[in-house]
Amino acid sequence: MAIYSKDNPFYKMITGEIKVSPVYEDDLVLAINDLYPQAPVHILFIPKGEYLSFDDFIVKAKADEVVNFFKIIQKIAVEKGLSENGYRLVMNHKASVGQSVFHFHVHLLSNLASKQAESHLGLKL
Repeated sequence: MAIYSKDNPFYKMITGEIKVSPVYEDDLVLAINDLYPQAPVHILFIPKGEYLSFDDFIVKAKADEVVNFFKIIQKIAVEKGLSENGYRLVMNHKASVGQSVFHFHVHLLSNLASKQAESHLGLKL
């Protein structure tokens, strides 16, 4: 079983070691613009708990934390005007499918991403 490492950039953002400008933040969630956007809007949603992956998040987080996390994503998608034209949510589980930071997070991308997303996110458009 993999062990969570605090030596990852998302943990350092959550703790303030790496400074970021949040799109949204509360006690349980940090949302930031992706440093390497693959769409006009590309936001990362990061739960503040120490979760390696989606499976880890679902198993270890309290039910209200899981529900709140996804409600925040939907709220921001609406606030950014993405609901009408569509958006994608991307979660990579394990390195074999493209997870590169081992702290669970969700990518919110507006419309269809560029071809660059194929290599960055491991997608086939």
